[in-house]
Amino acid sequence: MRYMATYDLMETSRNTSQWLGATALAMGSYPWTGLIPHPFFRILAAWGEVTERSFARMAARPDWNIHSVVSDDGRDHIVTTEPELRRPFGDLIRFRVQGRPDRKRRLLLVAPMSGHYATLMRSTVASLLPDCEVWITDWHNARDIPVSQGTFDIEDYTLYLVDFLRCLGPDIHVIAVCQPGPLALAATAYLAGEDPAAQPRSLTLIGGPVDPDAAPTDVTDFGRRVTMGQLEQTVIQRVGFKYAGAGRMVYPGLAQLASFMSMNADRHATAFAEQIMRVAKGEAGDHDAHNRFYDEYLAVMDMPAEFYLSTVERIFKNREIACNDFVVGGRRIDIGAITDVAIKTVEGAKDDISAPGQCAAALGLLTGLSDDMKASHVEPDAGHYGIFAGRSWRNNIRPLVLDFIDRSSARPRRRNTMAPPPPARAAGAC
Repeated sequence: MRYMATYDLMETSRNTSQWLGATALAMGSYPWTGLIPHPFFRILAAWGEVTERSFARMAARPDWNIHSVVSDDGRDHIVTTEPELRRPFGDLIRFRVQGRPDRKRRLLLVAPMSGHYATLMRSTVASLLPDCEVWITDWHNARDIPVSQGTFDIEDYTLYLVDFLRCLGPDIHVIAVCQPGPLALAATAYLAGEDPAAQPRSLTLIGGPVDPDAAPTDVTDFGRRVTMGQLEQTVIQRVGFKYAGAGRMVYPGLAQLASFMSMNADRHATAFAEQIMRVAKGEAGDHDAHNRFYDEYLAVMDMPAEFYLSTVERIFKNREIACNDFVVGGRRIDIGAITDVAIKTVEGAKDDISAPGQCAAALGLLTGLSDDMKASHVEPDAGHYGIFAGRSWRNNIRPLVLDFIDRSSARPRRRNTMAPPPPARAAGAC
């Protein structure tokens, strides 16, 4: 019960801010305000509209809003989402394009568990659907997971990826974006040692902190400065009674959002001030560029406390992946055991979260992989978001990744005949 009051205080502050925005919108929108030739009431209503919408988004899970794609026959085909494998902390879901023959490219997008929903990658999914069969990891909001489901840390995350890869089969290609980069690499190495036949055909790591010390940023510096005790005492809270996960220890999404926005506070402040003036002038739209971005950016989810703390301690402080000392279930994972999976790294030259060098460090760990199966790309003028969802992704990175996938598919596979057989699977498993 110690941290419930703190968690509920943050939720109360969000609720109050949303209410203030709604109140300002109502007060500034009364018809009689039109009798006063002063912009105050328009600006008041505009501030209220932007404020209410912003704080309301923080408590809502966004929809995928991918309704159809155009196929080779020139027709729009309906897109549905289907759960392929359900787990307490996250599902494997498929985007099925109705009435279209299956594409040869089969692709798993590994979404980050870093405070945002997997829908943050909506535009990435939409850009790949015309050419690929797409699956994605859909992580759940920790506040909605009962404590009876147990804990979830980076070892559990890695084993979830292992299960998902076994479910999808060895012809799958994997793209891991940001935070899951090192864990996707570890999951592939786990399969290389335990079940080589289930390894993916290729693995593309986009902006992942494989070695945070390779190129320090404010994020990595923070991980170095603060102690684990300080983190546990200052940012970890206990979910309040309002949610199904009451009593679960979490790193709140609102706290993560505050830290993200503080990194570029001037930019966000300017964006909101300009949006308020556009609303006041009647120039804003419900789905304009500002709302499209912030409706997603402000929608945050809580992370299990043990996942957040183990990420900081084992990935950033102890650098277990970078030092090839990562242990899962008491067994050390040897990244050098990967010999049959083509691996590509993608980085943004202006990435201030996972700077160039952090992700490319993965290639140096792949001592058992031939050089012709390694690739890297640094995108000029691209920031963290742009390398998987922005213009740089659409125009430059996506074609390179699809070409890498095609070349990987065309390469004959080598099999390790000395590897142990895969473990038996429970009835009804994927």
